[in-house]
Amino acid sequence: MRHITDPIDRRLLDEFQRDFPITERPFQMLGNALGLDEAEVIHRLSRMRATGRITRVGATITPGAVTASTLAAVAAPEDRLEEVAALIDAEPGVNHNYQREDAWNLWFVATGPDRAHVNDTLARISRSTGLQVLDLRLVRPFNVDLGFRMTGGAKNVPTARKVDASVMRKGDRCLLQSLSSGLFLVSEPYAALARSLKRDVTDVMERVEALHAAGIISRLGVIVRHRALGWSANAMVVWDLPAEQIETAGPALAAFPGVTLCYERNPVPDVWPYRLYSMIHARTRNEALDVLAGAIALPELAGARNKVLFSTRCFKQTGALIQAKEVAA
Repeated sequence: MRHITDPIDRRLLDEFQRDFPITERPFQMLGNALGLDEAEVIHRLSRMRATGRITRVGATITPGAVTASTLAAVAAPEDRLEEVAALIDAEPGVNHNYQREDAWNLWFVATGPDRAHVNDTLARISRSTGLQVLDLRLVRPFNVDLGFRMTGGAKNVPTARKVDASVMRKGDRCLLQSLSSGLFLVSEPYAALARSLKRDVTDVMERVEALHAAGIISRLGVIVRHRALGWSANAMVVWDLPAEQIETAGPALAAFPGVTLCYERNPVPDVWPYRLYSMIHARTRNEALDVLAGAIALPELAGARNKVLFSTRCFKQTGALIQAKEVAA
């Protein structure tokens, strides 16, 4: 990547976006792999977090595993864009909020411990903005494990794992919320996490292992800011397909090189007919359009109408809300 010239930084970002060690001194293990001492690894990650190249070293939680979430959108008048974006950002359950090139120009993800919490968030946004909110609920994912390679080559996205929510125990939501916010960048991050939760470190590490093995934690590692690393031409492409065609079109689109996310969502009758969603993260608009041209040629998408919504601005990007703020406090 043109934004990461240091080869060690490139490896640090490339090789540890998932399967981060769950051990007493994980940064020491990273250092051993990179030929660095532990302090240098922590320094590099701290610097990249401070400069906005990574958001955290922590977890992403599988959508719908133990929480609720939805993709939503509003059509904000141009002269109210900043005001409406701020009202959306003020909701603690909103963890992503992007401006996109469309009449429906603000797209956000609302998260919470259950569907009622998400519904309340959307209702408050509708009341405070005076705007209709599209509620585009997830039906099924085909690829939601976003990762970015710094050194080229094929994307390293593991096959989808079955989620076993039965492993959840008392205190796991607090733990997941902390992991979603990010580990402390210190020599013994799990010990620091345990102290912050007033728990035993061995117990905390065992729970992280169990939650990761159960697929509740979809990815544990370095979470990068893709726009800061050069992927600045990001397009959400939505496809108008009959429900019965999604079964074959979804996996084919998800596997296409350059498509970084793919999932089915419920349409909104008479307003938003699109069922299949995909993301293309590229370095330039032309590069993204080249990927799209290849995807359009897939036989599984033959005749499908699509709409391309390029992102123009990121208003908010944080981890998901796993438990209500008043409970977490």
